[in-house]
Amino acid sequence: MQKKLNFLHEKMDITRDLLLLLLIGGLYSLGIFLSNTFVNIYLWKQSGDYITIAMYNLGIVLFQPATFILAGKMAKKVDRVIVLRLGVIFLSLFFLSVLIIGENASTFNFMLGSLLGIGYGFYWLAFNVLTFEITEPETRDFFNGFLGVLQSFGGMIGPILAGTIIAKLPENLGYTTIFAISFALFILAVASSFFLARRRAEGSFHFRRILEERKHNKNWKRILHAHIAQGLREGIFLFVISIWVYVVTQSEFALGTFNLFLSGLSLVFYFVATKFIKPHLRKKAILTGAVILYFSIFIILFHINYLLLLLYAVFIGIAYPIINVPYASMTYDVIGKGWKAKELRVEYIVVRELFMNLGRVISIVVFLISVSLFTADQVIPVLLIIFGTGHLFVYLFVKDIYLTTPNKKEVPVKDQMTDEKNR
Repeated sequence: MQKKLNFLHEKMDITRDLLLLLLIGGLYSLGIFLSNTFVNIYLWKQSGDYITIAMYNLGIVLFQPATFILAGKMAKKVDRVIVLRLGVIFLSLFFLSVLIIGENASTFNFMLGSLLGIGYGFYWLAFNVLTFEITEPETRDFFNGFLGVLQSFGGMIGPILAGTIIAKLPENLGYTTIFAISFALFILAVASSFFLARRRAEGSFHFRRILEERKHNKNWKRILHAHIAQGLREGIFLFVISIWVYVVTQSEFALGTFNLFLSGLSLVFYFVATKFIKPHLRKKAILTGAVILYFSIFIILFHINYLLLLLYAVFIGIAYPIINVPYASMTYDVIGKGWKAKELRVEYIVVRELFMNLGRVISIVVFLISVSLFTADQVIPVLLIIFGTGHLFVYLFVKDIYLTTPNKKEVPVKDQMTDEKNR
C-alpha cells in the first residue's frame, strides 16, 4: 500500500491537504449514511404518505441553495474551513432535533428538511471550493474516484450498521446510538479540518456576474444545463426508491442490506472508473452510464419485489461511478478554464449548486402536484420514466463541451471563438 502511495505521489502532486480533504469527505459520508438513510423511513412510519416525505425533501432542496449563497458570501470574508465546520454543526443539530422531536417528527417535516438543507449548504460549499483549490486537472480524476470509493464504503457500512442497531435495540435507543456515532464522526471531521492550510478568498461576492457568465461562456452554459437535468432525476429518486424498499420488506435491516449491496458494487466500479476512464473517454463513459441508469428503471417499474430491487441496485451501482467520476472532473475543468476562475471560484460553485437544486425543486414540486391529483401507485411510475431521463440529457449537454484545442478538427469553429468575447 505504501509503495502504491509513493508511486502515486511521484506521478501526481498529491498533497497533504488533498489527503486531509479525502479523510474529511470519508468521515462525513460514513456519518451521514449511518443516520440519514433512515430519516425518510422514520417519517414514513409516522405518516404513511408520500406528501410528508416530499415536503421534507423539498425543505432540503430549497434551503440548500439559499445557504450556498450565504456560505459563498462568508467564504469571501472568512476562512472556508470555518464554513465547513458550520455545516457539520448544523448537520449535528438536525440529528439532535430528530431525536428530541421523536414521534412528532412528521409534523415538523419541512422544518427538519430545512435544517438539513442548511447543513448541506454550508458543508458542500466549503468542500467543493476546497476541492477546486486543492486538486489540479491531473489529480481530479484520482480525487473524485477515491472520494467515490470512500463514499461507497460509507454507504456500505453505515446503513447496514444502522439497520442492525435498530433491529437489535429498542427503537429510540437505536436511533440515539446511531446519532452518537454520527456525532463522533462529525467531531473527527472538524478536528481534521484544523490541519488544513488556511484558505481565504479576497474581494467581493460577484454571484450575479457569474450567473450571467453563461451568456458568454458556452461550456459554462452547457454544464449548468447538465446540472439542471441531473437535479430533475435526483429530486424524486432520492426518496422514492428507499420508500419502495421499505414498503416491500417492512424492514430497516433489509433497507440496510440494499444499500450495502448498492454501495459495494459502487466501491468496485469507482476503482475501475478511476483507473480506466481517462479524459478523452469522459463523454463516452457518461453516455454509457446514463443508458444503464435509465433502462435499469424498467426492472422495478411494472412488478416489484426485493429480488428485483437488488437487481436494480446492481445496475445503478455500476452506472453511477461510470457517470460521476468523469462528470465531476469535467465540471471542475470547465470552472477552472472559466473567466476569472481563480478569483471567483466560490461564485462558480454557488451558481452550479443553484442550477442543480433548481432541477430538484422542479422534480419534487411536480411530484407533489401529481400525487395530490392522482393515485400515487399510478402516477409514480410515469414520473420515474420521465425524470429518469435526467442523465441522458446530461450527456446531450456535455457532449459539445471542448476544453482543449490540440486538434482544430475536434473543436467546432464557433466554439473556438474565445470565451473572452463580449466581456
